[in-house]
Amino acid sequence: MAFGTQDDTDEVMNEINMTPLVDVMLVLLIIFIITVPVMKHSVNIELPRASSEPQDAKPETIRLSVDAQGQYFWNEQMLAEAELAPRLRAAAARTPQPELHLRGDKDARYEWVAQALAAAQTSGLRKIGFITQPKQP
Repeated sequence: MAFGTQDDTDEVMNEINMTPLVDVMLVLLIIFIITVPVMKHSVNIELPRASSEPQDAKPETIRLSVDAQGQYFWNEQMLAEAELAPRLRAAAARTPQPELHLRGDKDARYEWVAQALAAAQTSGLRKIGFITQPKQP
């Protein structure tokens, strides 16, 4: 029996196999043929219109301070503790609702600051921030 020579089977194939490339291209062609008619039929929707005018209604800022003796100050005016809750409720009822900036003296008892914070939360104020002084280097 004669066997073929090894030289015939060991040759390097230097041609590109085009069959997988043609298959992929045909699949892409079919996908585009199907999707192009779908893209032409669009849904008409009514989009909202935006205005480029700046909004003038900025909420007021209320500065509520607590000093070292436990006295409250509403925008730098002394305020009795009994007047705090009614003023906070009136501020919460306004539209737009004002921002409350709560400042506590570093020597003030935490209890006084916590009472002011609790009164602001129960009155319905949503924008409450603490004002601190940055640490000096």
